[in-house]
Amino acid sequence: MRMRLAIAALVLLVGAIGAPNAADGPYQLIKEVQIGGDGGWDYLNIDGAAKRLYISHASKVVVYDLATDKVIGEIADTPGVHGAVIGPNGHIFTSNGRENKASMVDGKTFQTIAKIDTEGNPDFIMYEPKRKEIYTMNGTGKSATVINADGKVIATIPLGGKPEAGVSDPAADRVYINNETASTIVVVDATKHEVVANWPIAPGATQAGLAIDVKNHRLFVGARNSLMVMMDSTNGTVLAQVPIGAGVDATVFDPVTGYAMSSSGGDGTTTIAKGDSSGKLTIVQSLKTARGARTMALDPATHRIYLAAAKYQDPAPDAPANARPVMVPGSMHVLVYGIDGK
Repeated sequence: MRMRLAIAALVLLVGAIGAPNAADGPYQLIKEVQIGGDGGWDYLNIDGAAKRLYISHASKVVVYDLATDKVIGEIADTPGVHGAVIGPNGHIFTSNGRENKASMVDGKTFQTIAKIDTEGNPDFIMYEPKRKEIYTMNGTGKSATVINADGKVIATIPLGGKPEAGVSDPAADRVYINNETASTIVVVDATKHEVVANWPIAPGATQAGLAIDVKNHRLFVGARNSLMVMMDSTNGTVLAQVPIGAGVDATVFDPVTGYAMSSSGGDGTTTIAKGDSSGKLTIVQSLKTARGARTMALDPATHRIYLAAAKYQDPAPDAPANARPVMVPGSMHVLVYGIDGK
């Protein structure tokens, strides 16, 4: 009997040693930063020069100082805000989904300078540095609005479907945009503000996140059928794919580490993968984060990643079968992860 127990214990020990641990990997939790307040959130954006994190939160943008780990201000009057990015002349631009406008904001005082009309439901917002232009991706407008440094609309680009994230390659003079409804990457000529190609992302579908490796000409697409797709940004060839979690919303790329990362709120995981010169994509880590932690920002200087999350209460026992968990008021926070705990 003692012999059988010893053998069973040995088998369990060997199995435990040999089994991969999804938490093993370079990224570790450093801290949780309390944000509080009511309402949901969407995109997080890093301003590397000012060392700030912009957190869209209900109808405002919370400005968080990365150097001091403190909230230093808010950008108000941004109804249904989705994102905020630093643009030219020290101005911050926000996408205000509920009012079909973008705000141009003073980066020092956080006061609104102007509001700019876009097409329906401006969602993702990005800065194209070569031409110093802001793009809003308009969900119901199925278009992109292009805004110059003076806050003037200079182009509206039809995209043929609901856009999600976008990225730019200044050297190629291209902007790449997710068309979620068509499951394609829309390629835009950044000079002419015209669509020049549509590339299918199959086997990916209904994508949300998008990141670019400009040096090696790779696009990393976070698709909602639980795949990260790696694509050649010069011709649209799909090179590889790996599984990711459910409910992906953001994908980022770190040019120093070579890590592509997709955050998935459905199961509270962030998948970290790395491509090589042969076109192979390999998972490095499946990082357990938190339920609902779907949006993410990368600080390329420190390699830290920031994810918005909250605490939830399970539905009451007598609630309908399809009832969703309820966010605990004031529980919004940001999870900070770093490589080897740094």
